[in-house]
Amino acid sequence: MIYDTAIVGGGMAGYSAALTAKSLKLHYIWFADDGFGEKTKKAEYVRNFPAFTGGGKEFCAALEAQREKEGVMRTAKRIDGVYKTGETFLLTAAAETYEAKTVVLATGVQTRPSAGEGAYLGRGVSYCAVCDGALYRGKKVAVALYSPRFTEEAEYLASFAAEVLCFCSFDCSFRSTNITVIKERIVRVEGERRVERVVTDKGEYAADGVFFLTESVPPSALCGGLECEGERVVTRRDGSTNLKGLFAAGDVTGRPYQYVKAAGEGCVAAYSVAAYLRAEARV
Repeated sequence: MIYDTAIVGGGMAGYSAALTAKSLKLHYIWFADDGFGEKTKKAEYVRNFPAFTGGGKEFCAALEAQREKEGVMRTAKRIDGVYKTGETFLLTAAAETYEAKTVVLATGVQTRPSAGEGAYLGRGVSYCAVCDGALYRGKKVAVALYSPRFTEEAEYLASFAAEVLCFCSFDCSFRSTNITVIKERIVRVEGERRVERVVTDKGEYAADGVFFLTESVPPSALCGGLECEGERVVTRRDGSTNLKGLFAAGDVTGRPYQYVKAAGEGCVAAYSVAAYLRAEARV
């Protein structure tokens, strides 16, 4: 099955793109979590969205009610790779793959502190345990765990690695005896040619590799060749990027980080996808 567009990201921009894609009768797939993102849900008060007053919890409830009424479908998968393959894109979610003619990136921005891991992509830094876990058979790996939902990925790593150091700020427990929980925060990755250690806010630990298990993968790591400026994807006014058929919307395109801006960009990106598909059909 080849979709017209694959929308990656469960926040406001992703939802707006999916809502618009459905109204435009595009064959879409929307990859999202089940609650419009923890950051939105925990907002104390939403001030900048027209006609809405209240907190993040009420805002998410209103969005969910609309989603159900409009029949906007979502797929609860975490995309860990986007690859241009000829005329289409291949998206990977652990061991599963999806194909689409276009992609809308609406992954938001990382709320975690930067650890400079981008310099070690392909040299010991990974964002997918299922994809790269087997590379660390018998080795020692560090895991930066940002959500309890990724504990199973840490368990999966433990089935290959000799030792797993799991860095997290919340209470968690594991079945595997070779996982050590460390209540510290990774602030830096170091090494010569490859990852050799992680530095935390309290010390440093030797490691052959480090896995950042978080809600979304940084765009530069998610899609090779994508033009970025820091954490921001470079886009034109229509949401298009330097990669033909790939569009971006919301916080991932830069400031201001506002719901109303994200919603507008998601809508624009979906219309741009439709225009792109029409143009390609005429070629």
